[in-house]
Amino acid sequence: MYFLGIDVGGTNIASGIVTADHKLLFKTSRKTHVPCSDEEMRDQFAAAAMETLKKAGLSLHDIPYIGIGCPGTVNRKTGIIEFANNLHLNNFPLQKLLENKLGKKVILENDANAAAHGEFKAGALRGAKIAIAITLGTGIGSGIIIDGKIFSGSNFAGGEMGHTVIVANGRQCTCGRRGCWEAYASASGLALSTREAMAKHPSSKLWEIAGSLDKVDGQTAFRAMREGDAIAKGVVNDFIFYLACGIANCINIFQPDILCIGGGISNEGDTLMIPLKKLVSHEIYSINSSKQTVICRAQLGNDAGIFGAALLGE
Repeated sequence: MYFLGIDVGGTNIASGIVTADHKLLFKTSRKTHVPCSDEEMRDQFAAAAMETLKKAGLSLHDIPYIGIGCPGTVNRKTGIIEFANNLHLNNFPLQKLLENKLGKKVILENDANAAAHGEFKAGALRGAKIAIAITLGTGIGSGIIIDGKIFSGSNFAGGEMGHTVIVANGRQCTCGRRGCWEAYASASGLALSTREAMAKHPSSKLWEIAGSLDKVDGQTAFRAMREGDAIAKGVVNDFIFYLACGIANCINIFQPDILCIGGGISNEGDTLMIPLKKLVSHEIYSINSSKQTVICRAQLGNDAGIFGAALLGE
């Protein structure tokens, strides 16, 4: 048996075929075109699905359903994307529109939840009773698994750990609140901290690494730190401090068996994970417990969303 999963982003729509033994057989990617009409958006999903099936030598008859992970508030019960700001969607009835067009069952889920589900089924969270996946990207994506099921709250908007406040009246977050975790500990938050440090320290090696303020990304500070820049080291230390604060909050609330961290910044490996784990160990309420949460890197990388979407009906 084969499963089709679609992972939707504001920039790209990634689609892949996952086998019954949880192997990624084939994947494709196409640009996301927004804003557009509901019908045009539906057709983008349909085209992504059909292209992937065709290139894999399969048809709609070879899959039981189409699984889709999408940003925003996704009502899995109604099949409606209630709100997704990056895709310009409001109460978009994707499930109904796509099922009518392709004649195939469609299952929807929030993209971060789908990524967590993917790690639970085929990656770092396998075997956990309670698990959390944190993805450090433009924002902070978080997915929570409890007793094998995705936790999404009473209204399908639960689990947004990136929008818990860690600095009262702090930085403005895109959600409208101030001081959100993702405003400090996402790749975007780290890039902003880097630019702020560059503006204050024109002689920092950060300028040499980035070239200009508009070319700063989540790796700039780590690269400059490895070349001995003290300012960059301060930026990275602050970033890890904020990241640890949010991770400790996640652990104090849910006490998961495993918490995995994904996204491009997780590729920093021990440079990130060793000091992060040390800070978290001093911040958690369960410091003296015989059972501690395992903190590790995610295993599926950018394919977690495809895996999770494909296996939503499993």
